[in-house]
Amino acid sequence: MSFNLQPIDLKNDVIHLLPLQETDFSALYAVANDELLWEQHPNKLRYQRAVFQNFFEGAMLSKGAFIIRDSKTNETIGCSRYYDYNEKENSILIGYTFIGRKFWGKNYNKTLKKIMLDYAFQYVDKVYFHIGAFNIRSQKSIEKIGAVKVDEFEVTYYGEESKLNFVYMITKPC
Repeated sequence: MSFNLQPIDLKNDVIHLLPLQETDFSALYAVANDELLWEQHPNKLRYQRAVFQNFFEGAMLSKGAFIIRDSKTNETIGCSRYYDYNEKENSILIGYTFIGRKFWGKNYNKTLKKIMLDYAFQYVDKVYFHIGAFNIRSQKSIEKIGAVKVDEFEVTYYGEESKLNFVYMITKPC
């Protein structure tokens, strides 16, 4: 069985992940256009339209990105993706995730990770996450769901300079 980076049926009663489309730019940028959203992120300028356009272009080219919508209201919540599937190591990365501030502290991120991990563990034994070295909020969040820091190194995001990231891992439950 091969890993499909963009399955079309990832949803529950809280959120629905849909493969990212070019037509999603405006709705997603409306969420991303918030300076405080990016304050701990390695690229603090991603709220700016030109910088976000570069992020969006990379997301589209990845063929693994999703727009996240509220299952009840269809409101855009944010974005995430699968990337760097490694068949030899039997692993995948989940990342490039952001969720609008109005959805923080309301279980959306935990629900998102659960849906993505449940799907991934049908195909792989390990899931990795790159998290900015100064993104304390995301580090605490990923640790709450059982991820363990296993490394740190410079990560180059699409069209951006490299930044120090911590690497977290979750292994498939027995």
